[in-house]
Amino acid sequence: MSEVFSMVNVREDFQKHTRKMQARLNYYKMNKNSSNTMALAPNTSSKRETVCIFGTGDFGRALGHKMIQSGYPVVFGSRSTQTSSLIPKGAEVFSHAEAAQKAAIIIIAIQRQHYNFLIPLAEILRGKVLVDVSNNLKINQYPESNAEYLAQLVPGAKVVKAFNTVSAWALQSGTLDASRQVFVCGDDMEAKQMVMDIVRALGLTPVDQGSLLAAQEIENYPLQLFPMWKFPILLSLGLTAFFFFYCLARDVIYPYVYENKDFSFFIAISIPNRICPILALILLALVYLPGVLAAIIQLYRGTKYRRFPDWLDKWLLCRKQLGLVALAFASLHVLYTLVIPIRFFVRWRISSRIVSQALNNKTEPLNTTNAWLSDSYVALGILGFFLFVLLGITSLPSVSNNVNWREFRFVQSKLGYLTLILCTAHTLVYGGNRFLSPSSYRWYLPNAYMLSLIVPCIVLVVKFVLIFPCLDKPLTRIRQGWERNPQYSEQSNYIINKSAV
Repeated sequence: MSEVFSMVNVREDFQKHTRKMQARLNYYKMNKNSSNTMALAPNTSSKRETVCIFGTGDFGRALGHKMIQSGYPVVFGSRSTQTSSLIPKGAEVFSHAEAAQKAAIIIIAIQRQHYNFLIPLAEILRGKVLVDVSNNLKINQYPESNAEYLAQLVPGAKVVKAFNTVSAWALQSGTLDASRQVFVCGDDMEAKQMVMDIVRALGLTPVDQGSLLAAQEIENYPLQLFPMWKFPILLSLGLTAFFFFYCLARDVIYPYVYENKDFSFFIAISIPNRICPILALILLALVYLPGVLAAIIQLYRGTKYRRFPDWLDKWLLCRKQLGLVALAFASLHVLYTLVIPIRFFVRWRISSRIVSQALNNKTEPLNTTNAWLSDSYVALGILGFFLFVLLGITSLPSVSNNVNWREFRFVQSKLGYLTLILCTAHTLVYGGNRFLSPSSYRWYLPNAYMLSLIVPCIVLVVKFVLIFPCLDKPLTRIRQGWERNPQYSEQSNYIINKSAV
């Protein structure tokens, strides 16, 4: 009997579910039909206001062409009112005064040194929105930004800084992926919003940078050549030069002087294959060294509310770049290692060893200890490089934006230290007992890989000490807001606020 009731209930539930699904389907069809009707209906509000562009150079023409494609009527203001074949189709050319009277938004696509022609037009430009798109040749070339200078020349206008980070080539070719963000700043909120609407209409992304005081920073931005990469690249070049001459002295010059052997061909493969893993390991350790130093400073101060030294701040900001450069050197090391079996010197040495054993009628027995060391060395290298690549992948914006903070911290911190441990162990196993061999010290210089272990071992030892509960607990409390001396913090905040006022 209970089975019958259960079957009835199932049937009733199925019928209710079917009715709900039918109602949802009808609702979807109704909305779809209405949306199609709305799409077919003419949009009477799509009429855009006219935009004036002063200047018919490359950028002015490219921006005008893009605006016409986006539905904006465009007029050009120029010294010559004759229509040229270079002017975008659909645009009109007038004198500066006539063009200014036809639009409320005027884009100044002219260099700063030619701004003086705007002074006689000050009355016509009163109340207009002037968009400064200019850049300079040097960082901080003038005491004030070009946009601020324009606001001084035409005090009655509403000056907005925008479009200076977009190139004419990108506008013409449509490849805006690398420069889709447009920084916008201005003192008048309404004028800034009008410019940001134009930016969105062009398929770009406006980024509000605040008042016109930010214009100088925006103008300096396109002139910066990899600002966060400068320190990692210079450091890498310096370390590369040092270890190159260091290995050259030990592995090429020393055998030539004392053994009369010419190993100059080591410069092509052997020396680079020593330098790349050394730099990869050192740079990876330098990624985590500033975090260890920051923890020590916070423990010493007993607060997190005081700024780190400037050098440490800059170091912390470029850790991602240091890690990517380290990954590049590790990848080169992998490639160099793969070509070792096909090198002539390696093949000659192996064949000579085989011939020597054949002539002496002697076969060397398998040394299981060396076999274990060799396989362990290779295994640690493979695991370390795999995690190294994983760290590089998770640092990409497309990947890091899809993980939460805890997941990102787990990969970059926990797996990062594991990568450092594996790579350090890889180097230690490679060295084996060579640390104690006198023949390893040529001209009293240790092997280069010994030097590469200094920084990683320091980082790992200090990190191991910091995870002791007696240090980890107070450090965690400090990072959660606890202070050892709150009175000092309040005094420092008072001094900072007073100086700001």
